[in-house]
Amino acid sequence: MKRNLILKSLLVLTTVSFAIGGCGVRKANQNSNDLAQIVDKDIKAAEEQYKYFMKQIPADKLPRSLDKNGKLVTSNSDWWCSGFYPGTLLYLYELGKDPVLYTEALNRLKLLEKEQFNKSTHDLGFMMYCSFGNANRLKPSAAYKQILINSARSLASRFNPKVGCIRSWNSKDPSEFKVIIDNMMNLELLFWAAKETGDKSFYDIAVTHANTTMKNHFRPDFSSYHLVIYDGNTGAVRKKQTVQGYADDSAWARGQGWGLYGYTVMYRETKDTRYLELAKKIAGFILDNPKLPADKIPYWDFNAPNIPDASRDASAGSLIASALLELAGYTDKVLADQYVSAAELMIRSLSKPPYQSLYGENSGFLLTKSVGHLPGKSEVDVPLTYADYYYAEALLRYKKIQK
Repeated sequence: MKRNLILKSLLVLTTVSFAIGGCGVRKANQNSNDLAQIVDKDIKAAEEQYKYFMKQIPADKLPRSLDKNGKLVTSNSDWWCSGFYPGTLLYLYELGKDPVLYTEALNRLKLLEKEQFNKSTHDLGFMMYCSFGNANRLKPSAAYKQILINSARSLASRFNPKVGCIRSWNSKDPSEFKVIIDNMMNLELLFWAAKETGDKSFYDIAVTHANTTMKNHFRPDFSSYHLVIYDGNTGAVRKKQTVQGYADDSAWARGQGWGLYGYTVMYRETKDTRYLELAKKIAGFILDNPKLPADKIPYWDFNAPNIPDASRDASAGSLIASALLELAGYTDKVLADQYVSAAELMIRSLSKPPYQSLYGENSGFLLTKSVGHLPGKSEVDVPLTYADYYYAEALLRYKKIQK
């Protein structure tokens, strides 16, 4: 009876916001009272860590990672990760209501404003929706809404109806049309814009992109390719490969997380059960994979040749944990309990060494042990802003379950 009452009351959350989505319509497992205490402790620690972090970052820059010597690496606003730092600040503000974090978020948002007109990137969902989307959700404003609408228009400008996708990376060959699985994460901005403006073209672009990706990016075991290259003139598939994964036919861990999260959002926004079924199958590939470690934090690629000595990817772990907490809200009790239990274990693992930073460590990042681009020997076993962002989101979603 108690579970049913919680289910009914928390169903209201499914329409509250993009970030919280449908998470937490299942109560956390009964043996997780100690995890609730861990999460509360981690939230307070994260607030203090980010108040330290903000003092390390130049006023005109945004954080990116650490270099090999442990020195902070920053970026300008046009880097694809630029929205994650202000987005994390806003999540932490939502959790603890510390005005210092909110003020810092507003200051960094000013650096991002000009990116609303950036048509050279597909990452505007990451950049603008994780930042201004959260800001508008917490304290709606006409200015935020216009920035988001302009951002959605810029993103939509990269759509090719012949291919049925939004272009990811640009190419010197104008006929070469590259689409990466990561792009599923940017569609949420288009759904918001469709609802806000009444312009159905945003919705249609998001659905068409998701359908094309569903057709061409996934293998029979429901793992996904990182990159599909299309012929921009005919829409035909030219090649399927990887860039950041181990091999063309391997399962790059964060890419599997992008797909899981992206198709969970697709179901939330459309209620099309095809997307729900795909999200569940992606979750099955991840959670039932014999190469998934006991602590549920994936190796950087499920097919890395040096497992168990391969690098772990905390960014993939935090991303998958957050996605599972939302997906649990759309499934039957058996699957929901499985997803919540897995997410709980991921949060437990991320809440302690070797993944979590102590106060003042790693320049102020919350997590370490993430992998950006191992084949390119870039950002390996270091903190990354998106690991922090999805970790904070997972904590927030878990708190919603506790209520």
